[in-house]
Amino acid sequence: MDPVIRKLRFRLLAWLHRSRSGPMLFVKKFSYKDVKRATDGFHRIVYSNSHGAAYKAIFEGEVALVKEARAFDEEESFYREVQFLGRLHHRHLLALRGFSTGHKRLLVFDNIENGSLKEHFNDPLRTPLNWKARLQIAVGVAAALEYLLLFSNPPVYHVSISSSNIMLDENFTAKLSDVGLLSSVGTCVKIPHSSCSEECMGQECGNIIFQLGVLILELITGQSSEQGGTDLIQWVQGSRLSSSIHMMIDPDLGNNYDSKELKKLLIVARLCIKSKNNPKFPIPQVFRYLQKKLHIPRD
Repeated sequence: MDPVIRKLRFRLLAWLHRSRSGPMLFVKKFSYKDVKRATDGFHRIVYSNSHGAAYKAIFEGEVALVKEARAFDEEESFYREVQFLGRLHHRHLLALRGFSTGHKRLLVFDNIENGSLKEHFNDPLRTPLNWKARLQIAVGVAAALEYLLLFSNPPVYHVSISSSNIMLDENFTAKLSDVGLLSSVGTCVKIPHSSCSEECMGQECGNIIFQLGVLILELITGQSSEQGGTDLIQWVQGSRLSSSIHMMIDPDLGNNYDSKELKKLLIVARLCIKSKNNPKFPIPQVFRYLQKKLHIPRD
């Protein structure tokens, strides 16, 4: 790329980076006693990872998500995280409502009326997600990643994508819940700075794209992976994939899906999974491809 063009592009990205990150919204300080009561004594666990557990909470009839923040050694770093999360504004990111301090440091997030995506896969009593909802979830998560990569200020330091930490609001809009300023641990991977967006070919971007590919397989099969995607990956990489493509689809969907869209979604999943060690395209390109091929309008 021409050095002048590269320099201008980086300046444009920097301007977008500053202009698209909004002001910090009001966040409430919840009493530790109220949070403990809302989570039934911290027994309603939604998911757990190296950063702490996440709980379902009910405040005055509204369902929210409460997350532990174990990794903060100092109070100052915890409040810096609160300020950062309070400035993230995107339709597919779970909005911060408030925080609490006490025996645990806690972050309180917005509406998760319909629980996690994983719950919809594993709970036979829930109404299965229809095909359109699954496509919208895939595109929505990709859109959130594009925002975090290009427009978040400061740049996000970790993100984790799985069916357990993707929440669904009352309209079944997907909300990515596991992002923050902490360094990468476990399945949380570092997201690159916006200046490397077009040349985002490193291990960090590869891990993010890989996780997105596994998520797409979960949406297709209706199965939540417990092995980092290994079981589902073996399925999609099978030598007889072309003849068994419709055997992969979630039985709960019946015949209520578009075969052409299924094939396009599988192509994206396979490309994402192959990108783990050698990514060949950036996250914004994945988002644009999904949006175009699946005819899902941009938010």
